[in-house]
Amino acid sequence: MEMALVQMEQWQGMGLPLPVSVNVFSRQLQQEDFVQKLQALLAAHPSVPPARLELEIVETSALQDIPQVSSLMHACAELGVRFALDDFGTGYSSLTYLKKLPAQLLKIDQSFVRDMLEDRDDLAIVEGVIGLSKAFNRKVIAEGVETVAHGRMLLSLGCTLGQGYGIARPMPATDVPRWLSQWQAQQPWARRLG
Repeated sequence: MEMALVQMEQWQGMGLPLPVSVNVFSRQLQQEDFVQKLQALLAAHPSVPPARLELEIVETSALQDIPQVSSLMHACAELGVRFALDDFGTGYSSLTYLKKLPAQLLKIDQSFVRDMLEDRDDLAIVEGVIGLSKAFNRKVIAEGVETVAHGRMLLSLGCTLGQGYGIARPMPATDVPRWLSQWQAQQPWARRLG
């Protein structure tokens, strides 16, 4: 989280107020002083708006103690930090997570997105997660957007956020400003978004 906040400060100084997501793991969420550590990190980087920091929780991390994780998430939300449920749809209690955990974003697991163009069951799962996100008033992002066809299908289903090789390959933080200045949506996506 410290590295993410430092990087956000650097980008902000370049005129790029970018949000950053950081994975948090079960053992971190179980630390009694997690909220205090996060509060201290945010205080050490006062120029970074806390709402630009998003913590991603893998579903199975939250499975162990939903009341404790929910309480922790509420305390972090009071600091302004947002949460996402990563790999959504792969756990056993997805509806419980939606109901009990105050996450603003659901990340559709790439295993479903990757094969949705050929596998009707994976497509049905993607449609279901998008529908759940709307029903529970959450944003949704698709992982594993590898091609223009993936993006086109997701847009037609109402999912306008994505990540994957079809958008960009992983890159060093120093390359992000140049990439942002040059990136343009694939033409079929641009027409759908327009």
